Amino acid sequence: MIRYALRCAEGHDFDSWFANAAAFDDLKARGLLACAVCGGAGVEKALMAPRVAHAEPATATDLRQPLSPAEQAMARLRAEVEAKSEYVGVNFVTEARAMHEGSSPERPIYGEARPEEARKLLEEGVPVMPLPFLPSRKAN
Repeated sequence: MIRYALRCAEGHDFDSWFANAAAFDDLKARGLLACAVCGGAGVEKALMAPRVAHAEPATATDLRQPLSPAEQAMARLRAEVEAKSEYVGVNFVTEARAMHEGSSPERPIYGEARPEEARKLLEEGVPVMPLPFLPSRKAN
């Protein structure tokens, strides 16, 4: 696995993991990279410093517990979304459109959509927004 610092054409900075360097190149060539902030497609690698391991004694850290205030806020947001919304998975686009058209009851939902599908929903006037985390069902 390799982590790259990325930047979109709008100047948003974010990180993402890839199986290897070739995986990034392949996704970029196929137009499958999108900004984690705005969903824009103009994503490039940003300048980044190499990460060097420190020779400190190992400590037992529970990686499931958020440490920074930002991580704690993200964990609270995730818990609230998952507690108050229905996970519809890959059916998100269909469900969001059906609710907008009135053929399905309105309710808070979350799930997955490709960036181009989300853009099309917005163009149709369907109010959607990206979440800054993967659903628990998709996280390792």
